[in-house]
Amino acid sequence: MRLNITSTRVIESLIFLSALAYLFVIPSTAFSQREHLVYFQNTAYELNIYKISGKNPGKTLMLIGGIQGNEPGGFLSADLYADMRLEKGNLIVVPRANFYSIILNHRGAHGDMNRKFTHEDNSVSMEDKIVTILKKLISESDYLLNLHDGAGYYYPNYLDKWRNPSRFGQTIIADCAEYPVPGTDKVLKLGKMAQEIVDDINLYIENDLYKFHFMNTQTDMENSAHTEQRKSATYYALTKHHIPAFGVETSKFLPSVDLKVRYHNLVINSFMKRFGILPQSPGLTLDPPTLKYVVVSVNGNNPMVVKENQPLYLSKGDRINVSHIESNYERGLSLDILGYGELNDFRKDYFVQRDTSMIVRKDNHQFGEIPIRLTKTSAVEPRNKILPEKVDKFIIEAKGSRFILSDGETFHLVKGDKMKIVNVLPSSLGEVTVNFKGFVGDNKNNTGEDRGYEIDTARDLMNRYSINKKGELFRVLVSRGEDKIGELFVKLTPPEWEYLVMRINDDRHVLLRPDESISLSQHDRLFMEEIRTNLYNNSDIHLRINGNRIRLGELKGLDELCSDKENQFNVHRGSLELGGGFINME
Repeated sequence: MRLNITSTRVIESLIFLSALAYLFVIPSTAFSQREHLVYFQNTAYELNIYKISGKNPGKTLMLIGGIQGNEPGGFLSADLYADMRLEKGNLIVVPRANFYSIILNHRGAHGDMNRKFTHEDNSVSMEDKIVTILKKLISESDYLLNLHDGAGYYYPNYLDKWRNPSRFGQTIIADCAEYPVPGTDKVLKLGKMAQEIVDDINLYIENDLYKFHFMNTQTDMENSAHTEQRKSATYYALTKHHIPAFGVETSKFLPSVDLKVRYHNLVINSFMKRFGILPQSPGLTLDPPTLKYVVVSVNGNNPMVVKENQPLYLSKGDRINVSHIESNYERGLSLDILGYGELNDFRKDYFVQRDTSMIVRKDNHQFGEIPIRLTKTSAVEPRNKILPEKVDKFIIEAKGSRFILSDGETFHLVKGDKMKIVNVLPSSLGEVTVNFKGFVGDNKNNTGEDRGYEIDTARDLMNRYSINKKGELFRVLVSRGEDKIGELFVKLTPPEWEYLVMRINDDRHVLLRPDESISLSQHDRLFMEEIRTNLYNNSDIHLRINGNRIRLGELKGLDELCSDKENQFNVHRGSLELGGGFINME
C-alpha cells in the first residue's frame, strides 16, 4: 500500500482546527482599514484572508488566487493586493486558496478545488471546508475575479493546436454573455463588461499573441463544451448570489512569471477602476524571496536566532520549535523539517532523533535551508530492550512529495527522476543500515548507509547491481548487523516525451510528437515553448540539433541550428536522450 505522507496525519490533526480562525485586525491609517483572518494556522492548509475597507464606502471586489496550485500567475498577483490601501470601495483578497497544492506545485493534490462549488455545503475534506469559507466570502461581495493560468492562447477562430477557441490563456471568462437575475428586471451584461476591460488593457499589450479576448463558456447551455464549470466559483457566485463573476486566465506559455503577474494586474486594476474601487497606494513589487533567519527554541528554553545555512547543533532527543521566519515576504511561507511531521512544520514541536534539515519555502519555491546536526548520542539502550523484528514503512521523497511505502513494495519512477530515502519506520528499530544497492552516497567512506542522499536515477545508479542487470529494477535493503529486516524495490521506466510545442517567428505554434517532422525556412526563428514528458519535471530539458542546443524558453534562428536539407533533433534531459524528430529545410 502506498500513501502520500502529506495526506495522512494532517487531515486528522486539522479536524479540530477546522472550526477555529485566528483573527488579527491590523490598523493601517485613518484612511482605510485592513482585517486579516487566518484559518488552519501553521498547517499546509493555512488560509489567509485580507479584508480591506476604503476611506469612502463603495462596492466590494473579491480576488481569489491559487485555487489551482500550479498557476503562480494567479496567486502571486493576488498576493500583491493584500497590503493595498483604498480611497474608495473594498477588497476581499484570498491570495492562496489552495496552499496545500501550491506547496506541491500541483493543480489539485486531492482533486480540483474549483469543481467543489456546488450549492450544497460539504465538510468531508479540508478542501470542502475551505470552499465553505470562500462561499461565505462570496456572499459578502459585489464582484468576483478568480485568477488562473491556462494552457495555450484563446482565439475565436482555429489557428493551430495551441491557438483556438478551446484554449484558455489570455482570456477574461464568463459563464454567459448576459444573465437575467431571477425575480427581477435586472440583467447582468457580463460580456459587455468583459469586452470593455479587454479593450482597455489591450492598449498596453504590443504582442498580438498576448492580447486578451472575452471567452463565453455558455455554461448553462445543453451543448456547452464546459459543463464542468457548473461546479466552479464563478458559476456559484453568479447563480447563487447573482453577482458579476469572471475567470481571468493568463497563458502558461508566457515566457516569465513576471509577465503573467503583470497581465493579471492589468486586468484587476481595470476592473477596480470600472467598479469604482480606487487605490491609495498599491505598492506592487515582485522580488525574489530571501531568508534572513529563523527563531528556534530548544527544549522550551529562550529562543535563538539561526541564519540561513548556519547549522543548528542539537543532542539526540532535543525538542525544537520554530516560532518565526524572517524573510522579505510575510505570506506564502512554510517550513519543512525533513523526515518529521508534514509539509508545514512551522510553530510545532518535534523531538529530533537524527541529522536532518529545515527547508524554508515561499509557495512551492525553496529558498532557504538550515542543517540540523546531532553532536551527542542518547544513553545506551537497556540490554534487555526488545527491538522490532522488521521494517514496517519506508519514507521516500520523490516527485515533489513524500511517500510512505510498505516493506516489500515496489516504487515506480521514471529514469531521470530524483529520490531520497528519508527514513524507515518504526523509529525504535535501533541501529540499522539502509542501503540502495547500486548507489554510493559517499565515495570516500562507503558505509552502505544511503539515507539522506539525493539519488539521480539516470546518473547515480550502477546497472550491474540491479536485479535484472539491465538497470530497470533496484533493491533498497535494510539490515541490522547480518540480518535483513526490510526491503523496497525501485522500478525505473524509460523517459519519453509526448509532444513538443514550438513557436515559429512569434506568429504561429507547431506541435510535434516523437519521430514527426516539420518543414521550415532558413530564416525562421524557433522558440521552444513547452514539452510534455513522463518525467516529474522538465528541468534541464533541451533539444540538440547538429551539436547545437536550444533550451525551454530560448529563441534561436534556424540559420545557426540547421545546416542540412534534413536535420534530426533529439530531446535531452542532461545527458539522457528521450527521442527525437526531424526539421526539413525548404
